[in-house]
Amino acid sequence: MKILFTGGGTGGHFYPIIAVAEEVNALVEERKLLRPSLYYAGPTPFEERLLFENGIEFRKSPAGKVRRYFSLLNITDAIKTAFGILKALFQVFSIYPDVVFSKGGYASFPTVLAARLFKIPLVIHESDATPGKVNRFAGKFAERIAIAYPEAASFFPKGKTALVGNPIRKALRTVAREGAYEFLRLSSELPVIVILGGSQGAQKLNDVVLGALPELVERYQIIHQTGDALFQDVERTARVVLEKSQNGSRYKVFPYLNELALRMSAGVATVIVSRAGSGAIFEIAQWGIPSIIVPLPELVSHDQTKNAFTYARSGAAVVIEQDNLTAHLLVSEITRLIDNPNIREKMKAGAASFAKPKAAREVAEAILDIALKHESR
Repeated sequence: MKILFTGGGTGGHFYPIIAVAEEVNALVEERKLLRPSLYYAGPTPFEERLLFENGIEFRKSPAGKVRRYFSLLNITDAIKTAFGILKALFQVFSIYPDVVFSKGGYASFPTVLAARLFKIPLVIHESDATPGKVNRFAGKFAERIAIAYPEAASFFPKGKTALVGNPIRKALRTVAREGAYEFLRLSSELPVIVILGGSQGAQKLNDVVLGALPELVERYQIIHQTGDALFQDVERTARVVLEKSQNGSRYKVFPYLNELALRMSAGVATVIVSRAGSGAIFEIAQWGIPSIIVPLPELVSHDQTKNAFTYARSGAAVVIEQDNLTAHLLVSEITRLIDNPNIREKMKAGAASFAKPKAAREVAEAILDIALKHESR
């Protein structure tokens, strides 16, 4: 049995693929099936360790972006996509998988098209409230379609579409509390605010946090993930901002939180401030932590704004749009939540109602069932 995974070269596409692959491997073991051959086609291996740990072989699949505005890069990327399609045709034919699983994104297009041409069964997953172009195209011929938000259902055929949530890796499904305060060098006496800008960071969010720092450290402890590219600037500015503060040690800044550090941060968090990527939202919901969600502006990302407000309707979060975000408003909203335990309890209940802990398992079951049928032909 052969399964080919594909998706855009971002964490939002890659990590759900890993979550599904984990469950595929678990199901194979539970059902006592022969171990399948797993492949991942994408522009880069993204995180080779996770591919290796899950027995997934990487196959490079170049693809170009399609921008909504005029850019000469659209021309060069069109050439790149054409080359990617030719390469995908060769790769898919040489593997000839029993099923292809696509997370969407521009980088998945060559592999999805090749699957269509070779009549290989396709399963897709859409992480956002409004599907991207590739998934809308793939939805016309996919055998199964999994969605994270109910709003996405209107874009796909009813009989093939199921609301499952967003797949989360096993390592991140539970928080880690034991030893977390010691590991993060925090006091258990003060509330902890965790700020997540995503793996790429968030310049605007970082700037507002820095402006709010002197006030925030008076009452709270802060864990701030800045993103690798922005870490040095944030660290340097924070040092200046907190130079005269007696509570500067309450601010903990990290370029990136690995799995253990993220689980421990979630284990001590009173409130999380985060961007509105689907992966982040479903992880926060799974952890049951009250949150303040700051989506990217609609001009940059229609997805994040819709994701954020869909999540907020569950009662689990407060949304502050980036154009309205100021240091004063951030401090005020954090303080309102910290000072009102009843509101936080309602938010925790809202998060629990929104979470979909079985998402990865449900997608893996659909993939495996289709692969077994195809293999037996």
